[in-house]
Amino acid sequence: MSTAESVQAKAPAQIHNIVRFLRSNQAGMKTRVGALNGKRVDYFKGKSAVKALLSPAYAKAKNVPEITTDAQAEAFLQTISQYMFFIRVDRAEQVGSSGSPKQVTVSPIQSFSHDAYFAWFYDGSQWTTYAGGLLMVAIMLAGVMFPLWPPIMRLGVWYLSMGALGLIGAFFGLAIIRLIFYIITIIAVPPGIWIFPKLFADVGVIESFIPLWEWDLPKKKGERKRKGKKGAVEKSIEKAEPQNGASDVQATADDSAGSSRPESRSARVEEVPDEDS
Repeated sequence: MSTAESVQAKAPAQIHNIVRFLRSNQAGMKTRVGALNGKRVDYFKGKSAVKALLSPAYAKAKNVPEITTDAQAEAFLQTISQYMFFIRVDRAEQVGSSGSPKQVTVSPIQSFSHDAYFAWFYDGSQWTTYAGGLLMVAIMLAGVMFPLWPPIMRLGVWYLSMGALGLIGAFFGLAIIRLIFYIITIIAVPPGIWIFPKLFADVGVIESFIPLWEWDLPKKKGERKRKGKKGAVEKSIEKAEPQNGASDVQATADDSAGSSRPESRSARVEEVPDEDS
């Protein structure tokens, strides 16, 4: 056991729980890869750890102390650094290509700070790594020992492999056929027809084959603008309708009033037949 591991073993259970949370994916801390004394290490910035301890994910964690302020988070992180779960480092300038890890050196000041960088000396639980390694070894051994498999198992693997190759071949064949059909239709009946237009879209398996075909109509960029103008015109018409209705009522009233007035009487001269004649 190294010196760091022996010091870490003396930490209280709550400190171990906080460290496990910070090293898990739930914390969402942004870590970088650096080189410390020729060894690759993960390091992070102090404010990232403070943000993780004040996040809702930490509030849902079990068997951890309650942390609600920046001061409390800094105090716990300072305690964690005393148990050598991480140490403060200084980051040097980039050496070599841009993809190579930056060099970091141990800082003489080991107090916690938001703007400082800290290198992890704790890798967390490694059971997933060990399990993945054992699984890879088992798969490799199974592949090497394939000639020793029972005939039934070998036949089953052969059917599975042929089925998988058939599905892949059918997918590529369908893609080629739909492309040829599109080229023919774009010449014969433009703008062309796509078979299974959502075949390569980011949708489910069933939705990829719905609809069966579709015209290759270009999407108009100004469609949304026209819809917006149309909506504005409709609103203006709706506002104008009450006013027009009021004016129509007024005109109707005037007409009715005019029609109710008595007509002017005009003098009429009638010829009276002569009685003597």
